[in-house]
Amino acid sequence: MMDFLIRALIGGLGVAAVAGPLGSFVVWRRMAYFGDTLAHSALLGVALGFLLNVNLNLAIIVLCVGLAAVLVTLQKKHIIATDTLLGILAHSSLSLGLVAVSFLDNIRIDLMAYLFGDLLAISQTDLYWVYGGGLLVIALLVAFWKPLLAMTVNEELAKVEGYPVESIRLLLMLLVALVIAVAMKIVGVLLITSLMIIPAATARKLSGTPIQMASIASFIGCLSVCGGLWASYHWDTPTGPSVVVCVAMLFLITYSLPFRRR
Repeated sequence: MMDFLIRALIGGLGVAAVAGPLGSFVVWRRMAYFGDTLAHSALLGVALGFLLNVNLNLAIIVLCVGLAAVLVTLQKKHIIATDTLLGILAHSSLSLGLVAVSFLDNIRIDLMAYLFGDLLAISQTDLYWVYGGGLLVIALLVAFWKPLLAMTVNEELAKVEGYPVESIRLLLMLLVALVIAVAMKIVGVLLITSLMIIPAATARKLSGTPIQMASIASFIGCLSVCGGLWASYHWDTPTGPSVVVCVAMLFLITYSLPFRRR
């Protein structure tokens, strides 16, 4: 009877551990709205997966990665302000996904599970996707940590030092897209970026170095997953939102403490 709880815990911890370091770069580079745009588009990936009869995780990954590449291309052309572009793509892709889902008359889809997550319904296959994608993201973050950090501090100096800034920026966006795709089952389309942003923002006050912030963010995310599952089990609350409430409470507690960040 407890198998579903164990799978939920393992899956949630896997996502939180990966979202911490990646979320740190999202916070440092102020990419929160970019993450929201990709998350909103994930529902369109679900609809396309059902329409084309392909694996949903694969469909979401392909769509998110493709949208990330499109965003990078449009940003280079400076056709429209980045925040306006992100707003247009975020809401139009979410709306298009909802419209596409409505045409799937012969397939029953639990929209609430995709919008707000259904951690307790995570399957063994979902765990493979979470940990496979998570290990790939961690490996790439470790391999490109120095150029990613240099680009985050100052892009001009990173170019002078010989780093391919444009390629590194695209890599970071693709990593965000991959994490959003594999983590959608945990907290859903509407809440998925909160698992990257809030733990990293909380860790910012508790850390003195980038590596410390990434590590603490992972720990805070894992702690929130445990707290959210506990609350969901004892009080019968929705699991995904419960995880987000837990990490939000940790954020408020941390920033109410009197000490200053080093």
